[in-house]
Amino acid sequence: MASKYSVEYIAGGATQNSIRVAQWILQIPGATSYMGCIGKDKFGEEMKKHSKLAGVNVHYYEDETAPTGTCAVCVVGGERSLVANLSAANCYKSEHLKRPENWALVEKAQYFYIAGFFLTVSPESIQLVAEHAAANNKVFMMNLSAPFICEFFKDVQEKAFPYMDFVFGNETEARTFSKVHGWETETENVEEIALKISQWPKASGTHKRITVITQGADPVVVAEDGKVKLFPVILLPKEKLVDTNGAGDAFVGGFLSQLVQEKPIEDCVRAGCYAAANVIIQRSGCTYPEKPDFH
Repeated sequence: MASKYSVEYIAGGATQNSIRVAQWILQIPGATSYMGCIGKDKFGEEMKKHSKLAGVNVHYYEDETAPTGTCAVCVVGGERSLVANLSAANCYKSEHLKRPENWALVEKAQYFYIAGFFLTVSPESIQLVAEHAAANNKVFMMNLSAPFICEFFKDVQEKAFPYMDFVFGNETEARTFSKVHGWETETENVEEIALKISQWPKASGTHKRITVITQGADPVVVAEDGKVKLFPVILLPKEKLVDTNGAGDAFVGGFLSQLVQEKPIEDCVRAGCYAAANVIIQRSGCTYPEKPDFH
């Protein structure tokens, strides 16, 4: 593809996208840290370079044999098509997480976010972080990420679920989660599903679970404490839509940037919508200008 078209390289991956956006809005160097797996190759070096430029403190596990994961994103008329070669992204090992210099980052952090995709790679790493968060009164968050995660990785997802203080997802993922758990006879209503997810039993009683479900152009659904709130999103005219790729990741990044500052949920959602609509969708890929103008 690179030989036929002018290609732009972006440090991607669902969790890394969210962390880069949170870091961009925070504008505090090293406020965020990220771990994942890359190969020892040209793309791995690109990844390191772009992540450091974004201000994220990255500690990559470098696999000796697998090449760095890549995803070709083709955009026509604002609609996207993705072709992924996960490769090294599938090779992360919990041994890397347990290394003293890496576990020190876990001990230092107060908030943890992991995309559901990682359930297919290293559930053991997820459990280590989740149990640490529960034992130390920290905030642990995950994303449903994709319908296939809810369908085919149900057992590992259920194992991590009691530890989740925040659950993110979109309406399709929420409905799939509901169907997989036999709720479809009761409801297809996203608000009711969000509420049921928030009421799933928790491993630690310190934090009540909050469910945050995006619905494209429809309002964001937030369920907590037995109540559901709807937050309208920023609507864009079609001519301003460049690329929806990474919009969900960007929403989470914006949300996290305010959550870590202990801002109210309203501000978290507003920052999420700002990141997704004003920045990401109007630009190519999960990219953003030099400075945010979120207030």
